[in-house]
Amino acid sequence: IYSCGDCASPFKFTHAADWQARTAIRNMFLGLKEKQQNILTPWCTYTEPEIAHVGLYEKEMDDRGIAYVTYKRDLKDVDRCKCEGVKAGFVKISAAEGTDVILGATIVGPSAGDMISEITICMQNGIGLSKLAGTIHPYPTSAEAIRQCAAQFWQRGGMATPVNKRVTEMLLEERAAAGPGSN
Repeated sequence: IYSCGDCASPFKFTHAADWQARTAIRNMFLGLKEKQQNILTPWCTYTEPEIAHVGLYEKEMDDRGIAYVTYKRDLKDVDRCKCEGVKAGFVKISAAEGTDVILGATIVGPSAGDMISEITICMQNGIGLSKLAGTIHPYPTSAEAIRQCAAQFWQRGGMATPVNKRVTEMLLEERAAAGPGSN
């Protein structure tokens, strides 16, 4: 017996049902035994602003006793969003404490549904905050917020040597001295 959609998943989204149907078809005709990985099903609510999420929520991690760190970047501080007059919204990424392994992410703002895919790809393929932070993003784009959020892993000392930490501190001091609006 194969099932997909609302009867087979807590995710009541068309894209989730579509993926489940594809999985069921591969299992039926190719003899596979793939299972749906619900944790990696992203979702978006198309409100103003959009709200998108993938993975675990902070409350779920708390309830399960998972140690984590959350990194957040407000969209009002991202150059593209400044140009477009975005006053509210954020990118928030949670990672397992002491590692760069992404456990969940929430994006609130314009195009959040488009932006969450990048984090979903990272989670599905074991790409951590370090590589995400080191990925060149076009400038200026709203997606820069994802890279800047991931870069906080390094800024807060994740996997950094004393030299890396000091260089980061110097760069942050220089940025602060440059004043508001400098990225």
